[in-house]
Amino acid sequence: MQKTFRPSSKSFKNTFCVFQEVLINEIEGVAAQYESKSGSSYFYSEIGMYRLSNHWGRLANSKWRLVALEPESESKFKLGFASWTSFYPDNALDELYYIEMNHIKKTVNYQHKNNPDYDGKAILRNSFETTKRIKQIRNLLNLTSWAKYFEYEDLDDLRNEIITELIFTKKVLEEIKRELT
Repeated sequence: MQKTFRPSSKSFKNTFCVFQEVLINEIEGVAAQYESKSGSSYFYSEIGMYRLSNHWGRLANSKWRLVALEPESESKFKLGFASWTSFYPDNALDELYYIEMNHIKKTVNYQHKNNPDYDGKAILRNSFETTKRIKQIRNLLNLTSWAKYFEYEDLDDLRNEIITELIFTKKVLEEIKRELT
């Protein structure tokens, strides 16, 4: 008889992880090994964790994000999988995060410095500074009122120039804008 794999409940405290959405049939017939008070179900294996939940993002003392399937499934409950090596330490003080921009989809997100895709070019920041910059970038992407103070031919080019500076330098937004006017 195979022993059921179950990690310590403390294994996930203060962690950052990006789960990939998978099809629900991956856990068909498998009983959840843990169910949280908020209704999430957890399924553990030797290689990683499946989490079935209707909420992702900040969870108690951890930051867990789900990358949705494309096209996105209609169900409110999504099944995500993450390998054990995808869980990284998190705290509010250390410079653990960098910002990643998808110019095609016009989306911005943060990633952990231990992510194997990190090339060392984007500036590392703590949680607060990362969140602040992401909010500024989203405002640049979604609003146009800020652009009336600039002379430009292509608004998207101007946005990209400012966003690039926000991601790859320590300059504050006001300084970047001043240099472009």
